[in-house]
Amino acid sequence: MSNIVAIVGRPNVGKSTLFNRLVQSRQAIVEESSGVTRDRHYGHSDWNGKSFTVIDTGGYVVGSDDIFEEEIRKQVDLAIDEADVIIFVVDGQAGVHVLDEDVALILRKCKKKVLLGVNKTDIPSKFGEAAEFYALGLGEIYPFSAMTGTGTGELLDEVVKYLPNDTTEDYSDLPRFAVVGRPNVGKSSMINAFLGQERNIVTDIAGTTRDSNNTRFNAFGMDFMLVDTAGLRKKSKVYENIEFYSVMRSIRAIEECDVAILIIDATQGFDSQDMNILRLIERNKKGMVLVVNKWDLVEKDSNTHLAFENMIRERTAPFVDYPIIFTSAINRQRTFKVLEMAQKVYENRERKISVRELNDTMLEIINSQPPQIASRGRYLKIKYITQLKSPTPQFIFFCNLPKDVKDNYVRFLENKIRSIWDFHGVPIQLFFREK
Repeated sequence: MSNIVAIVGRPNVGKSTLFNRLVQSRQAIVEESSGVTRDRHYGHSDWNGKSFTVIDTGGYVVGSDDIFEEEIRKQVDLAIDEADVIIFVVDGQAGVHVLDEDVALILRKCKKKVLLGVNKTDIPSKFGEAAEFYALGLGEIYPFSAMTGTGTGELLDEVVKYLPNDTTEDYSDLPRFAVVGRPNVGKSSMINAFLGQERNIVTDIAGTTRDSNNTRFNAFGMDFMLVDTAGLRKKSKVYENIEFYSVMRSIRAIEECDVAILIIDATQGFDSQDMNILRLIERNKKGMVLVVNKWDLVEKDSNTHLAFENMIRERTAPFVDYPIIFTSAINRQRTFKVLEMAQKVYENRERKISVRELNDTMLEIINSQPPQIASRGRYLKIKYITQLKSPTPQFIFFCNLPKDVKDNYVRFLENKIRSIWDFHGVPIQLFFREK
């Protein structure tokens, strides 16, 4: 296991800005409004030769009746449970806040090492003003500026002193499965069903998940990174900057994943936004498992399941060779099957076929069912086939008249390749080149 550092504090004190500085990226959404960061967000950092994972949490609010603030408080509790070291961030310009005192009370009771970082102290003359935070009873204070980086080196020097002598595991080679879909279709509930714990905030308010979260799943013979994304909305409905950043992050998660688990809401059918997400997955040549969630809420007869599936495939044609699984995340019906199928689709996407096997099989099929006579009465002859050494399944057919290969014959060849070597759930590409 890697070392873990959690950043906690009340809302709007600069936790996400510090997170971005530590991981040297803009992974967390930074916005000047209270409560922007809702779920825990993970990134990797290293200092003085020591690697560690950084957790950015939602703002800690004690005793609030607000649904998000209550859920954020639970997230911080989970982050504290996971962390080796906790950075408690306060606002040096605002001074000691009553919420800082509430958070400090909880942190004094925890058995983890807590470092009190006083943010927004950009120049040495302000360091003296930070002394009032000694009153929180957490020992030494560390003035810094998350925006400019002043003092963060000294803070990190202290952080790594308390990290166990452990090395961070390299997850870069693990398959990445991204859970995507419109807002409020049950993505976070599905993640929780996969993991068997409340890993993400779950409420029935659309747009709860704003950042993308990575969780390693290593059980039952499977080992991969599970990515929970913010819900994808139509661009016309993206009014806030926060929503815009979330949509961009979801698109990036699709671009960087190996398999996308596309979740739709059974009670709402398959709408145009679901189609847009599916086409985005297909365009990026990612493996796909389509999950019909909330199936327990649908009134059904013996034909409902088949009719619903046929409706989806008719709308997504010509790409129809992908698994569709009907689930209920709340009741955990067939949720494990989703992971098993995502693993299978990943293996299909990685499949490589030898040149000899490909030519022996496909040339025999082509000879028995040759393409139509090309223009000017010339015969179209396919002479040789090879699979490219690419991250996604791509095949080149060398022939004498590549521009004369009709679309229906391309689909015929694609379907043969799919059925013989099992590329179920994976978009594949066929190219025709003159030999």
